[in-house]
Amino acid sequence: MNTVIIIEFIVYLAVMLGIGLYFARRKMSQADFHLGGKKIPGWALALSERATGESAWCLLGLTGFAFSAGLSSIWIAVGCVAGIVVSWLWLANEFRKERDAYDTLTLPDYLATKYARRGKFIRWFSSIIIVFFFILYVAAQFSGGGKTLNITFGLPVTWGILISAVIVILYAIAGGFFSVVWTDVIQAILMIITLVVTPIVALVVIARSNLSIAQALTVAGGGLDSWTGGAVGFAVGILIFNNFSWFFGYLGGQPQLDARWMAMRDDRDVKIGARIAIIWTLLAYTGAITLGIAAITLYGPNAVADAEQILPFMLLRLMPAWLAGILLAGAVAAMMSTADSQLLIATSSISEDIIHKSLRKKIDDRTLVLISRITILVVGAVALVLAFTSKSLIYTIVGWAWAGIGCSFAPAVILSFFWKRFNSWGVVASLVSGFVTTVVWMTSGLDQIFTARAATFIIAFICAVVVTLISSKEAPESI
Repeated sequence: MNTVIIIEFIVYLAVMLGIGLYFARRKMSQADFHLGGKKIPGWALALSERATGESAWCLLGLTGFAFSAGLSSIWIAVGCVAGIVVSWLWLANEFRKERDAYDTLTLPDYLATKYARRGKFIRWFSSIIIVFFFILYVAAQFSGGGKTLNITFGLPVTWGILISAVIVILYAIAGGFFSVVWTDVIQAILMIITLVVTPIVALVVIARSNLSIAQALTVAGGGLDSWTGGAVGFAVGILIFNNFSWFFGYLGGQPQLDARWMAMRDDRDVKIGARIAIIWTLLAYTGAITLGIAAITLYGPNAVADAEQILPFMLLRLMPAWLAGILLAGAVAAMMSTADSQLLIATSSISEDIIHKSLRKKIDDRTLVLISRITILVVGAVALVLAFTSKSLIYTIVGWAWAGIGCSFAPAVILSFFWKRFNSWGVVASLVSGFVTTVVWMTSGLDQIFTARAATFIIAFICAVVVTLISSKEAPESI
């Protein structure tokens, strides 16, 4: 392995740890540790939200899916971009205003406070959903780090997972929300450089080699040259809808993204953040799909045994060593930027929502921050064990978590913002039906027919509306 790549990677990891240690020196309240205390500019929160939202799923999972599925992978990009645009333009400022109105730190805290009549159950059940699925989600990110380090440095995947996990856990423990956001800013920049530069280089190489993308996709077979994956009739609609269904998870149901909107200082910050986030997203998704298609053209459909290793495979063959090292850091950055945020959200659900609010423990800020740091260590250790033992693809695990969290919470969030009749029974119905639907879909194989992401959102939304209407004779809730 080239010494330049090793040195660049070590420097990158040292910078991440350095940021965490810098913020560890600050005296922080619980609000500072989990939400930044309104001290972080909107542009930084926007980059953090994008880095957090895309993760190893985008750089490894989506590029791998495009490499495996060909042109039909475009429908995932369309769904995700649409969800991100809608959430930033119509939901982000609502989160900021509601957070200020109810003085809350987490999504469960907001729902439980606004709908206080059944707030205890809402807080407990929300926290269970978040901790359960986020441990799976974090494990997927650690796995992504392991795959990248394996193909880059030849390390065993288990060693790559361990190194990735240790670095993330350490800087998340050290600086909380501050270190998570500011490391995310660097990681978002690295990620977008990787997703813009690499496709351009790949397309230049294709042009200079007189290769035809269309011909390569046709020769590869398996419907890779079809916008519908070779499906016909009713199956076309199912394929497009299943891929587009990532859209639903962006509609306010992802606590790690909601936290960035809740941390915004004012309307102006939200507007600046929206511009940055939407431009970043368009570039990132265009790049990820292009990478997968270009890889088929350059190397054929059987270039790698694991499709999710196609990005590091390409980088090491297309780029000079010094540039490959920087761009490979972007692949690891994708994992870290999501894993750290999810660790923090799972931690806040335990330390803030359960220990502080549900159990009503009178604990000072210093002790709460200590409890939060210990919780990060424990949750990270559990996710690490799962990363060692799980054989599922990053794409698959993230899809389950996207349904279980995003599509269970999203109906409750949307209705809480825009429907005055919505009540606590409706929140309970959304969360319970969403969680149950996801588990049933995950364990029964129904996801192969109709995606859990859409099923969870649709069922949770219908249950929330119906239950609210049935129970609407109750007096309106207020704090």
